[in-house]
Amino acid sequence: MPDAYATPEGWTSRDKLAAVIETASLNEHDLGEYCRQRVLYAEQIRTWREACARANDWDEAATHRIARETRDDKKRIKELERELARKEKALAEAAALMILRKKAEAIWGRRDGEDA
Repeated sequence: MPDAYATPEGWTSRDKLAAVIETASLNEHDLGEYCRQRVLYAEQIRTWREACARANDWDEAATHRIARETRDDKKRIKELERELARKEKALAEAAALMILRKKAEAIWGRRDGEDA
């Protein structure tokens, strides 16, 4: 805890958390006494308490965001795999047609007017 004369603006997050923990079980009268000793307002303690509670919510929100991004990534991967498979099939078909054409030319020769 900072010394009793330090203003709350100079307090670290750790100091504020310590104040929230120390005051968690205090009634209004004792909270007022605590605040007077440390030159605080009870509203500051309440604000810090809410910030601590939101910090835990942030972790849950981050987990949801990561899960959503993972779902989106998996969907994109599936789309890319489908596109790749389609292109591989088209390439295999083109290669097979070229081989058949060469075999046909070897057997029957080129027809008049065909490009090389």
